[in-house]
Formats: sequence, structure tokens, C-alpha cells
Amino acid sequence: MYCLEPGELSDYDPLIETIGERRFVLIGEASHGTHEFYRERAQLTKRLIEEKGFDAVAVEADFPDADRVNRFVCGTGNDENAVDALGGFRRFPAWMWRNADVLDFVGWLRSYNDSLPKMLPRVGFFGLDLYSLQTSIDAVIRYLNGVDPEAAAVARKRYSCFDHFDEDTQLYGYSTAFGLSRSCEDEVVEQLLEIYERAA
Repeated sequence: MYCLEPGELSDYDPLIETIGERRFVLIGEASHGTHEFYRERAQLTKRLIEEKGFDAVAVEADFPDADRVNRFVCGTGNDENAVDALGGFRRFPAWMWRNADVLDFVGWLRSYNDSLPKMLPRVGFFGLDLYSLQTSIDAVIRYLNGVDPEAAAVARKRYSCFDHFDEDTQLYGYSTAFGLSRSCEDEVVEQLLEIYERAA
């Protein structure tokens, strides 16, 4: 087994030119966990940030775990280094995020953000997945406890719809799909809209 050597940064010039002024660029990989894909994805993402002004990296990762990384790269978290910031990724497949290539990229992103003038927004790192339902619920309630305890109590009541599934999201899915229990969708959407309106 061997690793392919990285090419030149200029190898991506035609792709960068093709991207032009587009605001969204989706970068995938042929397999999860392949060093070469991760390394090249990071190199391309760095160029998009530096040369095209991209200010968000959205990844296929759990929201709460990625939010911890986001706080680190933006300089607002409690983690002292990238290794600690990636420590939230404990669920399978942790190796997708807790690897040398992502570690290097997260460290680079923190340094990049630190180099920006204070008045410019920081480049964020955001997770799009919600596999860890209870962790996501806890993150919302923790946030609301800090800014509006009454809203946190309302959120807690809305999310209590999930309580009898004991964090088993598959059981929740089966139960609602087969009509064995009611869906929590209305409560979750109501909570989401309320938070969205608060942020607007």
C-alpha cells in the first residue's frame, strides 16, 4: 500500500477558473477515509477560501460535533487545539473526522481566521447531519438556557415528544412510519422556526 504524492496547487487552476463566481461548490470523495481524497479536498477548500472568498465549510458530519470545531476555528470555543476540537467526534465513523488530514485543515482554518482583520467574518465549519438526535436537542436547549431560559423550557417541552424512545432514533422512525406512535415533526418544526425567527 502506498500514498500518491500530492500534485501542484496549480493543478486546480482550471477548476478554480470554472467555478468562477459561483457561491456553492460541492466536493465529494469516491470513498470515505481515503487520505489522498481528504488531502486534495482540503487543498481545494483552502483555495476556495483564500481566492474566492468562501466563508463556510459545510460537511457531512453531526451538527453538534462540527459546531465544536466551528467554535474552535472561529476562536470562540474552549478547546486549546484542533485535536481537542475534533474530540466531539466519538460516534461511528469517528475516523472520518478525527484523522491527520482533517486535523491539519482545522488547524489551518483556525490560523487563517486568526489572520483576518477583526471586522471581517470568520470562515465557519458546519455539520449538516443530525444523527445524534439527543446531542442536537441538548445543544439547542443549552443555547436557549444561556439566552432565554423561558424559551429553553418551551423547547424542552416540545422535545419531550422523543422521551419515550430513549434516544433510539430507529425505534422512533419505525414507530411513526407504521403508525404506532405520533410523529414529533410538528413540535420540531415549530421549535426550528422559532429559533430561526429569533436569529433573523
